[in-house]
This record gives sequence, structure tokens and C-alpha cells, in this order.
Amino acid sequence: MSLAEELRQLLGRDAIADDPETLAAHSGDKWFAAEAPEVVVFPRSTSEVAKLLKFASEQKIPVTARGAGFGYVGGCVPSKKGIALSLMRMNRIKEINFADAVAIVEPGVITADLKAAVREQKLFYPPDPASMKDCSIGGNVATNAGGPRCLKYGVTRNYVTGLEVALANGEMLRTGGRIHKNKTGFDLVGLFVGSEGMLGVVTEMTLRLLPLPPARTTISAAFAKMSDAAAAVHEIFAKGFLPASLEIADSFTLEAARKDLGKAIVPPGNAHLLVDLDGQVESVRSEAEAIRRMLAEKNPNALEMATGEEDCEELWTLRRQFSNSLRATGLTKLNQDVVVPRSRIVDLIEFAERLSAKSGFPIACFGHAGDGNIHINIMADRFHREASVREKVEHTLDDLFSQVLAWGGVITGEHGIGLAKKRWWPEATSRPVRELHQKLKQILDPNGILNPGKFIE
Repeated sequence: MSLAEELRQLLGRDAIADDPETLAAHSGDKWFAAEAPEVVVFPRSTSEVAKLLKFASEQKIPVTARGAGFGYVGGCVPSKKGIALSLMRMNRIKEINFADAVAIVEPGVITADLKAAVREQKLFYPPDPASMKDCSIGGNVATNAGGPRCLKYGVTRNYVTGLEVALANGEMLRTGGRIHKNKTGFDLVGLFVGSEGMLGVVTEMTLRLLPLPPARTTISAAFAKMSDAAAAVHEIFAKGFLPASLEIADSFTLEAARKDLGKAIVPPGNAHLLVDLDGQVESVRSEAEAIRRMLAEKNPNALEMATGEEDCEELWTLRRQFSNSLRATGLTKLNQDVVVPRSRIVDLIEFAERLSAKSGFPIACFGHAGDGNIHINIMADRFHREASVREKVEHTLDDLFSQVLAWGGVITGEHGIGLAKKRWWPEATSRPVRELHQKLKQILDPNGILNPGKFIE
């Protein structure tokens, strides 16, 4: 009997697919690597996930869980084939509770849908990955996703108060809950958030919500040089302001946007800064005006301010389109979400310029200036057609990651390691850290069935 038929007997016919089209659709994510699984399973309940994992553990069959497939590092590529476990049918928002300030959701809920649902009840879920209209909460938890608002509000981990997790052997684990403080033993919630599906399969999460800020203002400023924009960032902090977001973009990114979106939407200059403020009406108004005056003194090429959700989102349209505009160049966009100490942002941008000259690849830099998480995008021509280009990219990444680590930075801030950064995992970590990862993996997944082939071997 085939694996697909065994699983149909176990879980029902409508939960299983093994046609070529479905297998291909579940073979990868937004990175270029792909491997077709033998079968795709679509559970609708926690009990079905537990039943599947018990079976897979007994049979030692690889299981690669996935959400919406919008990761950037090949994290959900079923590299050892086996079973692709799609959680997208588990997409219920089970509860939004204003009094407890929590939401209880299944992993297949789309992030933007959750944000909109809690907003209707005057609540706020801050994490805002750029792909929030397409990515799932389960995927966000697996990678500890971030977004522009990380500066003020933190990342996904800061909003997960409870988890229901199916372990590799099919046993169910509940940790945390709807409380906002918890020091009962080790931080198991933190252990599973960001574990990239290698320690267990999250089937339900309890998320902390905040009161919805009643006011929002966005300031857009363009400068002649990146150093001017970075200096403005430093001064904003030096004056005691903490914006919700501080986003920066370089000349190549802006030029790609001009060609893709038109010059009217892209302000003139070689550097772009977005400052987002939220809070009470009076405080946002006074802080925004103070920051606007400060930026005006720096002779910007353009300066614009918007108030209110709708007008602010218009200014953010440019930022949210950067990735698409870079792809529209026809070059392969290889996004590296490195993080450096905030004082090194200008150094990183200047290093990227030197690296571009050395490698011959255009390099586009944009991202979260407030927390040092800058997306370094190597733009490669003929990447998929020529092995020599791919080899040259690898050498360029060697140089980039080596310098980032030398500055005390890290090779990923929000995308994860997956397959894309597996080769640099040893360089980015110490031996005791790697050994501890392996021990935890052995305890929780002794047969190595969960998302095998990634950075923990």
C-alpha cells in the first residue's frame, strides 16, 4: 500500500493529496530551492496533526510542516521528501477577548486578517511582517517574524503567551496561556517560537494584544546621501524619541522603485527615511512636529507628513513595494536580513557599496534602521542559468556574513536559517551552542522526522 493510501485510511481521503500539481505547490517557498514531497496532508484539527505525527514517528517518515509558504530561506522545503504538512486549513480565529487582551488562533490564520479582526475590537497586534497579507501566524511563530514595528513593539515572540504543540511522537504539549506574566519553569514558549518546525508542530497559539493606539503619523524624508538619513536616525534617538518604525532605503532601491512605480511616488534623492509614530493624539502630534522640524533642519530633498491610518498607509505604499520593484528589474533578488549594532548602519551600507564594486553585483539596501536589521539584497543576473554566478554569489555572501559577524551582528534577524543560510550556521554560532541545539533536537525529536535536512543535522 502506498504512503498516500495509508494516510487516507488514517485521516480520510479529503485530507490527503499526491497529485503532481499539489506536490509541486508544496515543494518550496519564496527561496529558489524545491523538493517535491511524497504526499501532502491537510489536517483540520489538532487531533489529526497528533495522529499523523504518531504514525510518522513510528514509521520514521519525514514531516515538514508549512504555513502559507512565504518564507525566504527554504525553511519549509521538504528536503528529505516524505510528508508536507500544510496547516492552512486550520485557520480559525477561535477567540478575541478584550478583557484578557488575548487572541486564540490556529496556525493557518493570515497575519493581516488577524490584525484587521482585532482592530475591529479596538485592539492591536503589533508584529507586521512585509508579507502580512500573505503569510500565516503559524509561519510567523516558526520563524519569530518581525517587521518595521519591531523597534517599539518587539517581534512575534513578545506576543506569544501560550502554545499548543504536537510533539514528534504525537503527544500534545500545552505551555503558557492567556496570562501576561509567567515564570513557572523554563520558557518553553520561547523555545518553540523561532524553532523553524524542528522541535514540534504548533497547532494553536494564544497571542497578547495591546490597546489600539488612537493616533498615527508618518513622516517621509528624502536625502542626498545615506549618511544624512542615518545621522537623522541617530538624532531622533538622541532627542529621546521612540518611533514605532524607522525605515531606511538606499539609492539602488529607490531607482528601482522609480522605474517600477513611476517618479511621482518616489521622492528625489539617494536615501529615504520613513518615521512612524503612534499613541495618544496630543503626544503623537507634538512628537511628530518636533521630528519634522528636526528633519527640516537637515536640508532634505523632500519632506512630507501624513496623519491618520489611511494617509499614513499611502506613504507606506512605497516601502511595501520595494521588494516587488527590485524583482521588476529582472535580476534575481537574494535577500539577506542581517542585523548589526545600530551604530554600524552606515558602515554596513558603505561596506555593501564596496562589496558591490568587488563582486560586480548591484546591491540594494533597505530595512529597519531603528534596530539595525537591514536587508542586503544581492541582485544577480543569470543566477538560475549559470553555476559560475551562483558560486560568485556564495563568495559574496562569505564576505558579507564575515563582516557582519565581526561587527557583533547576526546573519538573520527575522527570516531564519532554513536551507539558504545552513552553510554559515557553524560560522555564526559557537560549538556549545550548536551542541545544545542538537541535544534539544534529540530529546524532542529522537527519530529526526521534523523538518529534516536543515541546519540541525
